[in-house]
Amino acid sequence: MGKLWVVGIGPGDGCFLTGAARAAIEEADVICGYTLYVELLRPLWPEKPSHSTGMTEETERCRWCLEQASEGKKVALVCSGDAGVYGMAGPVLELAPGYGAIDLEIIPGITAALSGGALLGAPLGHDFCVISLSDRLTDWTLIERRLRSAARGDFAICLYNPASRHRQDYLQRACDILLSEMSPETVCGLARSIGREGESVRVLKLADLRDAEADMSTTVFIGSSRTRIINGKMVTPRGYRT
Repeated sequence: MGKLWVVGIGPGDGCFLTGAARAAIEEADVICGYTLYVELLRPLWPEKPSHSTGMTEETERCRWCLEQASEGKKVALVCSGDAGVYGMAGPVLELAPGYGAIDLEIIPGITAALSGGALLGAPLGHDFCVISLSDRLTDWTLIERRLRSAARGDFAICLYNPASRHRQDYLQRACDILLSEMSPETVCGLARSIGREGESVRVLKLADLRDAEADMSTTVFIGSSRTRIINGKMVTPRGYRT
């Protein structure tokens, strides 16, 4: 019986790989993933055979891994962050019943909400939600409803995929929705290229976030009404002192 691990590799730097992730990749016969993620791992496993595909080829990638595992190979399908948070765990589990008996294991990783949050301080210290602004797989009307509901619920919010070459104004559109429900003074943060070359963070107000630069390497944090800046860090208090 073949083996397929769906592995969350965190932000990309080797220091963020969990022990379980390292062990799975070490044991695998081949690494598969989006081209960038495979290249991030190459310095750690330069001799390991690999198979990579580009953006929008996620289903084909999953099928390739399942086919290899069904033939008895041991495969590590790698995803940035956590395999189950906008990762490949879901698609693999959906497709797996069509490939017979495969030993399938999901290996968790550090998603951008956590690694980016750590860089900024503690923006997710209380209840929070994560919303992707990509409408490639989700209709914008649903994204808008989720943004409005999160704002009305006074959640701290983490935004994935805030902008791209084809969606340059999506962060502005999201901010317009949030500004209709939240104070323009709300504390926000940007974390870019987390764990990679060019890593940077910025703390700013919601009113300024609207015109801030962001791309697919940026994770956006919007505080709740209780979020504060303490020594330059975003902090959403849990309430222990009260």
